[in-house]
Amino acid sequence: MTGSPPAGAPGAGGRSGGPGPACSPREVAGRFTGGAAAGERPLSGAVTEVALADGRSVVVKRGDGPGAARAEAAGLRWLAAAGVVRVPDVHGHDEDWLVTERAPVGRPGAAAAERFGRELAALHAAGAPAFGAAPPGGPLEAYIGRAPMRNVPGDDWPGWYAEHRVAPYLRSAVDGGVLRPSEASVVERVCEWLPELAGPAEPPARLHGDLWSGNVLWAGGGRVWLIDPAAHGGHRETDLAMLRLFGCPHLEAVLAGYDGTAPLADGWADRVGLHQLFPLLVHAVLFGRGYAEQVVTAARGALAR
Repeated sequence: MTGSPPAGAPGAGGRSGGPGPACSPREVAGRFTGGAAAGERPLSGAVTEVALADGRSVVVKRGDGPGAARAEAAGLRWLAAAGVVRVPDVHGHDEDWLVTERAPVGRPGAAAAERFGRELAALHAAGAPAFGAAPPGGPLEAYIGRAPMRNVPGDDWPGWYAEHRVAPYLRSAVDGGVLRPSEASVVERVCEWLPELAGPAEPPARLHGDLWSGNVLWAGGGRVWLIDPAAHGGHRETDLAMLRLFGCPHLEAVLAGYDGTAPLADGWADRVGLHQLFPLLVHAVLFGRGYAEQVVTAARGALAR
């Protein structure tokens, strides 16, 4: 997910059934595309680029856990269905593997960033049935990176965010010794005050869900492609807060395009830390004590508003 892990390149559509976990990436690519593999290049431990004999390149990704590939494929279909953001096409998937086209990679630019902001606003406006709603066909038990993420629907964002996006990872961080009880108490106070801290009520947005800069690919032709979602219904400010968390090229242009299309509620910039609590806690669970200070800083900043 966000921050340290390398990016893959999944996309939209696809069929299920096919190779099992013992297959190689070349075999998986062949079964889901019908083409012969001519070569392969590892992109990370779980992601491989496979060159096909017909000249196409595909990305083969091994899921991070049971059902992860299915969850990601469902999320990519959901993003693509909005018709506003570019995602790679899915050639196929099963419970263990996902095969997609290879997204083109170019250089960041301000014009592309502003266009991306407008497209992201339109994606969010496509909506979701509820906060926490899984994409159609997506499982309840999904993932954000290598961390399990439950897509439990709710109607009230502050209560849902506290219960299903902050509390589970806070408990795991404390149980694992990553956060001290005194530090956890600061986050618990944020959860108690969430109805007052959350700002104006917003309808459920269609979120990418893991929108750190590594999942934003700058392609040619002024377009941005999105990869590796943890898609669900959520608050639109969460995606924007994730973009800021690890730095996104031309972020101010992205925000200008977004705000010009779908103006953000007053005080949104003051709520960035509140929305970053979720990914920071996930990072603390996945990568350890190094993220504890950022968690506490974000929580204290949210309370100081």
